[in-house]
Amino acid sequence: MSNPKYLVEMNDISVEFPGVKALDGVHFNAIPGEVHVLLGENGAGKSTIMKVLAGVNTNYTGTIIWKGEEIVAKSVEEQRERGVGIIFQELNLLDNLTVAENMFLGRQPLTKSGNIDWKKMNADARKLLDDIHSDIDEKIQVSKLTVGQKQMVEIAKSMSYHCDILIMDEPTSALTEKEVNALFELIHRLTAEGVAIVYISHRLAEIKQIGDRVTIFRDGKYVDTLNLKEITIDQMVALMVGREMTNYYPKVDVEPGEVLLEVKNFKQNATLKDVSFYARAGEITGFYGLMGAGRTELMRAVFGADPIDSGEVFVKGQKTVIKSPEQAVKQGIALLTEDRKQQGLILEFDLNQNISLPNLSTAMTKFGLNHKKETDNNQKLADSMRVKTPSLMQKAKNLSGGNQQKVVICKWLNTNSDIVIFDEPTRGIDVGAKAEIYSIMNELKEDGKAVIMVSSELAECMGVSDRIYVMHEGEITGLIERDQMKDVTEELVVGYATAATTMN
Repeated sequence: MSNPKYLVEMNDISVEFPGVKALDGVHFNAIPGEVHVLLGENGAGKSTIMKVLAGVNTNYTGTIIWKGEEIVAKSVEEQRERGVGIIFQELNLLDNLTVAENMFLGRQPLTKSGNIDWKKMNADARKLLDDIHSDIDEKIQVSKLTVGQKQMVEIAKSMSYHCDILIMDEPTSALTEKEVNALFELIHRLTAEGVAIVYISHRLAEIKQIGDRVTIFRDGKYVDTLNLKEITIDQMVALMVGREMTNYYPKVDVEPGEVLLEVKNFKQNATLKDVSFYARAGEITGFYGLMGAGRTELMRAVFGADPIDSGEVFVKGQKTVIKSPEQAVKQGIALLTEDRKQQGLILEFDLNQNISLPNLSTAMTKFGLNHKKETDNNQKLADSMRVKTPSLMQKAKNLSGGNQQKVVICKWLNTNSDIVIFDEPTRGIDVGAKAEIYSIMNELKEDGKAVIMVSSELAECMGVSDRIYVMHEGEITGLIERDQMKDVTEELVVGYATAATTMN
């Protein structure tokens, strides 16, 4: 018998994909006006069960009770009509359309003559953006937006459906602090109106701040549902990963070696303003800054993905011209891009093909590609990163977001580069997998590689880096050297990032 206080109850839900049981008899419920957090490692089944509720995954077993009545979730449209909204982790916007066109795609307001009422559509989009305190131009083409701005458009779009329950899958993974605060204000407003929020995030401090209850999954199975006020972050992590974690930012002490990469006076339109830095062997060089600081643009320029107006690059002391990613790879530079879906993977390719792409030579013989050698090499890399997949023949698009990120890392580790740039390597990744990625960075450091990490998570940047450059609006505004790291405060780094504090 259903409990009348629940808006939705999901009982004994199971889902199978080829070669893997994604959900094994799990339970979930939500109360109107609460923020219910879903927590688990990548591949634990969090997104899968919410896609069942949203009508995306229709091949499931078990029961769904909606407002006291048993239903079958047959389609996204039907579930949306019932009042179920979802903001997907992987963005679903069309780059060649404007913000307003994306928000009202397939349901554009019409004039009396049956034409699209552009004025009303743009005005409605403007109001939705204003409601979430976003200054994004509703008439701009989506291709010109940052990942964070696209996320805000998805949030505004979801608000137009007037949901009873709104599922947010990693909603803050690409947002600035200002955008996060605006989102939290919106969530408080929605819950006050009786909307249930299902919140999926790997940011544990954020979960404690915003959530009421938490349901924890592990390996596709239900673990527990608890009141967030009665559980600590360490207890949540232990339930999530099945073991206690004591060191979130493992660090190894390595004596830095020679300068492997030096960048001098990089200028790029208004984006980069005379930027210089260096990275040494046996060291993790961190780059911190708020959204729009120019960190990603700098790394893409170093990698030859975007042109510069002026500046010099030195690799192992030798002046080098890098005008393409191909040239960068030949010089021993690898870049793990911020956007894994658009730039990191070919989603229709299998994992074996994706991992091999940057360096097929590792499996080449005089007779051509040795497929067994290729697969054996790639399997070792996938095992080292604990990629959850039934086989390397699985298409990249079928993996969870976090496991896709691990495949991107495997792909670039396959190049055996001396300079490895990680741009937001742990975005959308659980705490256990984060520790694995930090360990990989440490291993690279111990092997004498120069590791560069771009991160918008301040605690991560301070915990993992040996030295940190801080950027603001295309400039280096702060530098924390190796011997200063133990005494540096978050306030100082944020001061550099906002230009409230300047270097002496």
